[in-house]
Amino acid sequence: MADRTLSFSIFRYSPNIPGDKPKMQDYELQEMPHMTLYMALNKIREEQDATLQFDFVCRAGICGSCGMMVNGKIKLACKTMTKDLKKKITLMPLPTFKLIGDLSVDTGTFFMEMNKKTESWVHTSKKFNPDIEERMDNDSASKIYEADRCIECGCCIAVCETVNIHPEFQGAATINRVARFILDQRDERSPQQYFEVIGNEEGTFGCVGLMACDDFCPQEIPLQLQLAFVRRKMLKAGLGFKNL
Repeated sequence: MADRTLSFSIFRYSPNIPGDKPKMQDYELQEMPHMTLYMALNKIREEQDATLQFDFVCRAGICGSCGMMVNGKIKLACKTMTKDLKKKITLMPLPTFKLIGDLSVDTGTFFMEMNKKTESWVHTSKKFNPDIEERMDNDSASKIYEADRCIECGCCIAVCETVNIHPEFQGAATINRVARFILDQRDERSPQQYFEVIGNEEGTFGCVGLMACDDFCPQEIPLQLQLAFVRRKMLKAGLGFKNL
């Protein structure tokens, strides 16, 4: 299939350019073996249109920068092979987030605020000693790692119907982040402290359960299970249980 000519219809609009208006712009590109969507976009920018805006850093599905809508579905450009797509490819920016230009959106502000709100660090009264490693059983470490695989790409936020209706909803990424610290035995926060962060309609109780986040997470983090886990914990905290 590497001899195909790919036809791209790409959303173009730069809100910072006076007079610019949203439009779809067409490009054609000869497909190469093992070509990813990121490679195709980079080739278009290098050879056809240097003004095309899209985000990337690592090119390996680690940084989470290249999320976009590909033929109506949320994907990472660097993990999407063109051979798995039809010859006609339509690209749109991630919804929900502020548009920077073309396919580039501002996910950074959301995740910066998320990390501030959830206080994404281990809260402990112990003085740090770099010479002593604090032991943790394998099962606990594996559960923390599962949540820590989030690359903050914003795909779960972009597909979330609740976020699109109620922008104040914190979304699956935030709930997953809280789950990570609830699971961490080193974190000394009380159930009530977690409840104040996530135990409300803007947090775990605001989810309507459509679970598009779980379907489209490129890391395949079990966000449905994380939501259920945190929701149970917050229900107990709301009822006054001292131990989660």
